Amino acid sequence: MVRLPLTPLDLERGLRLGRVLRSARGDRSMLDVALAAGLSPETLRKIETGRIATPAFSTVAALAGVLGLSLDALWAEIDPAADAGIGDTSGIVMVSEPRGLPVA
Repeated sequence: MVRLPLTPLDLERGLRLGRVLRSARGDRSMLDVALAAGLSPETLRKIETGRIATPAFSTVAALAGVLGLSLDALWAEIDPAADAGIGDTSGIVMVSEPRGLPVA
């Protein structure tokens, strides 16, 4: 599988993610947070510095859980479109009801 190059937006989101995670980590050591999230300290360092701009969702979710961050709040912090009020970033997607099947 060929990985596409990261866009400038991807890189900016990666830097924002790193800043938010670093701020949320506070006085906790990188080692403590990384191990609690099931990561190596080197991986956490790369995420915090933006060198890993697009970490796996499971990695972000693990870090958010350890740091007490909600994924919604984290996304609002890292997505420039959310800051600019562009589009719906609530995560709610409207779908039409299929014929004959009620939407749960």
